[in-house]
Amino acid sequence: MTASSFDPHDLLADSRIGVLATIKKNGLPQLTPVMPFYDRDAGVVYVSTSEGTAKTANLRRDPRAALEVGSPDGWSWATAEGTVTLTGPGTDPNGPEVQALVDYYRTAAGEHPDWEEYRTAMVAQRRVLITLKVDHVYGSKVN
Repeated sequence: MTASSFDPHDLLADSRIGVLATIKKNGLPQLTPVMPFYDRDAGVVYVSTSEGTAKTANLRRDPRAALEVGSPDGWSWATAEGTVTLTGPGTDPNGPEVQALVDYYRTAAGEHPDWEEYRTAMVAQRRVLITLKVDHVYGSKVN
């Protein structure tokens, strides 16, 4: 890919490791490594996390966030900015909060070998689905 054909959306779609930035109470950024999934057609980034983390506390207070990903060679990067919706944690393995995590998993990874086990784990681990509605994407390719 040449620099002139670089599209940061492509890098976001291809990346499975990134850094999520949220805003702490004191206004400083809080950075967390995450495993994002960018649904380009829907214009959203999904991240599964656990309740009680700094990022969920920050996002419940201020839903603004940014996700940055980099290329494996380190020569290009892309950032997605927007607002977040949090879904969960669920208490019912068959409830809507857990279903949102099932839908996310199917979109990001395909079918799970044991959905009952997955649903039970999502409740036990108090999983939360972060949905970042992407308002702005930018990035650069150095070479």
